[in-house]
Amino acid sequence: MLKIIIDAMGGDNAPEEIVKGAVQSLEKSDKFSLILTGDEQKINAELAKYKYDATRIEIMHCTDVIDNNDVPTKAIRTKTDSSLVVAFDRLKKDPEVGALITAGSTGATLAGGIFMVGRIKGISRPALCPALPNVRGTQTLLCDCGANLECKPMNFAHFAIMASAYAKAAFGIENPKVGLLNNGAEEHKGDEVHQAAYKLLSKMDCINFGGNVEGREIMYSDFDVIVSDGFSGNVGLKAIEGCGKTVADVLKKAAYKNIFSMLGALCAKGVIDELKSMLDYHKYGGSVFLGLKKIVVKSHGSSKAKTICASILKAADAHENNLVKTIEDMLSTVDLQAVEAACRAENEH
Repeated sequence: MLKIIIDAMGGDNAPEEIVKGAVQSLEKSDKFSLILTGDEQKINAELAKYKYDATRIEIMHCTDVIDNNDVPTKAIRTKTDSSLVVAFDRLKKDPEVGALITAGSTGATLAGGIFMVGRIKGISRPALCPALPNVRGTQTLLCDCGANLECKPMNFAHFAIMASAYAKAAFGIENPKVGLLNNGAEEHKGDEVHQAAYKLLSKMDCINFGGNVEGREIMYSDFDVIVSDGFSGNVGLKAIEGCGKTVADVLKKAAYKNIFSMLGALCAKGVIDELKSMLDYHKYGGSVFLGLKKIVVKSHGSSKAKTICASILKAADAHENNLVKTIEDMLSTVDLQAVEAACRAENEH
């Protein structure tokens, strides 16, 4: 049986919400068991609140925690008994452990993934890839959204391959349409890096590239995958989250404004509930760190149990559908250096 390891001390609401989400995931699937890393006494105190199959949960006691004030690379090297480092060490060494979940430091998670688990051969940089709801009722993958603030054209190419593989493996999309997040839909838009990335992506036969995508189209277009530098992607992601909260708050205030608005809200309850559900990013789980040799899911720092549960289920699905191998197979079908050289030669002429 697949084992998934969870950093029980990572995040703003650890260990309460982390443990609660872990127990909820066991109720939703019998395909995996869990390993929780952290303060054993605190974890057991939380587990005592629930009924669960004790044979499916293991605890690895740790005495330390990496927080957002720590320098990521230094913390990974020096805080060897922290819940995150212990989790990464077990992920690396135990072949039965196929995935790791954490709501802790993004920088430390990236550092641990690269230095302890390792990158897939040929991948320049791993990238965070959340799945966002869209108007079609499916999900759009945004890659990258915070791991790589500045990118080269080759990084965008790798993001496109990894996210396309993710769309195929985890969401069953046979030929995912790929877009490049930019400040305009026209081919000539963007700075030199984005213009070069556009040309590179357009020459890659292994992906279905559809051109540039503006920020307003992330949730509204027919693109299945949108690639971005981590800075722009993170701004876009946070803007979407903020918009969701704003819409929910406006609807709530409008509904209770007076008796007539309350009656109107009651009549439209089904539509309002559907909209709120769509915009509730907590239920979609965390972001997969694409490009690592094993599956790592970074959940939001403020994650509640619902998000942790969804992250665990997402990791289990990605493992079951051979995400890492799918990325490796797609990567083997294209000589990106040759494509990049052809783009440079074209520019010189």
